Amino acid sequence: MNPWYTDYSEYIQKFFPGKKVQKISVNTGGSCPNRDGTISRGGCIYCNNSSFTPGYCMSGLNITEQIEQGRRFFGRKYKDMRWLVYFQSYTTTHGYGADMLEEMISAAMEAEDVEGVVIGTRPDCLPDDTLAVLAGLNRKKPLFVELGVETLNDETLRLINRGHSSTDSESAIRRLAHEGIHVGTHLIMGLPGETCEDMLATVDKICRLPVDSIKFHHLQILKNTPLNNKWLSGEIELKLWGAEEYLDFCVKLIKRVPRHVAIERFTASAPPELVAAPKWGLKNYEFVNKLLNKIANSQPENIKEN
Repeated sequence: MNPWYTDYSEYIQKFFPGKKVQKISVNTGGSCPNRDGTISRGGCIYCNNSSFTPGYCMSGLNITEQIEQGRRFFGRKYKDMRWLVYFQSYTTTHGYGADMLEEMISAAMEAEDVEGVVIGTRPDCLPDDTLAVLAGLNRKKPLFVELGVETLNDETLRLINRGHSSTDSESAIRRLAHEGIHVGTHLIMGLPGETCEDMLATVDKICRLPVDSIKFHHLQILKNTPLNNKWLSGEIELKLWGAEEYLDFCVKLIKRVPRHVAIERFTASAPPELVAAPKWGLKNYEFVNKLLNKIANSQPENIKEN
């Protein structure tokens, strides 16, 4: 057990005790309401979807074939592994009828050695019929929904062209939890115009909601995005995290997150060739090791505030 906070591996063991479980990403070939004209065509200003989509997901294979590709990819490194199928790219619950969505997720659940499914989506893409499908599938195998919340500051949400409100996020979390679905949230630390106090206020609000996990990302400026263009032109000013500064901030994050909420990660991890800034040269596990060393050298009684 991590002495400082509940990490994701500890959280996931509650569902799959004694099993090694690895996520396999799949791509449904869908889109996002912020790109296909439902809300907008510009997309979120920081988003470059290729930055987090594995190469085997770009091949045009169906879901079952992608899972097999993922098994081969990770199977060389991890033996005796079980799998969580991660519908990661774009907005999984957008652009499909409830019946097709059920068919896609069911196909993933029925694949060999698959223990459960993770659904990445937006807070404003969970109509009642979709929620009913997810709730029904969750009774077959564990289903985890990861919501792209990013921030609960509405001014920031407008600035980054997110296309939904903080109220949408809070409502989606409560509706999912009411159906017994395991809720994760994505939060970006360092969005334009936000102070450290703004970011911590979002974390405090999220932790008062019925969430099970948080995935923190530090803001990365990715090439071929509106954010990169606005930053280069001076239209948007950004205070970019240095690695040491962000490590110190993550200690504050840990203090704010109660034990019943797992922390899945602290950093974004886009391919280096796509990152304009900041460039730390640290992999996620290297950052976490530095963070744990920093905490270990602090006064343990002062780590958790709740």
